[in-house]
Amino acid sequence: MVGEESPSSDETFLIERHGDLTVITASRALERIDFSFEESVADLVLKTIKRQENPLVIFDLSQVDNFGSMFLALLIRCWKLALSRGGTMAVSGVSKQTRELLRVTSLDMVWPMYGSKREAMEALLLE
Repeated sequence: MVGEESPSSDETFLIERHGDLTVITASRALERIDFSFEESVADLVLKTIKRQENPLVIFDLSQVDNFGSMFLALLIRCWKLALSRGGTMAVSGVSKQTRELLRVTSLDMVWPMYGSKREAMEALLLE
């Protein structure tokens, strides 16, 4: 986008802790993030998961209509890290476009998808 600054990693995600849950909310800025921020974004998110045993991670995508391969790769890295530490990951607020991307990549079979952040939080806390 000409004339528009690329968002920084801390503008792209809001990371909240709710007891045992980590909720990572992606902002609309994710749709225009520059590839040069890829590692700083990954570090920010992965560092949060690395500090936990049995991490319960929810990616809230309700503010995002679509995203590219960079973010998809980050989701996979987070999922693998959560699994390796005995945890789990889910996504919530998935748009129609995002749901199709997850279907085409068969990731909809791997990650539980919930309509809202609250629904995902309740489901993960019951497991």
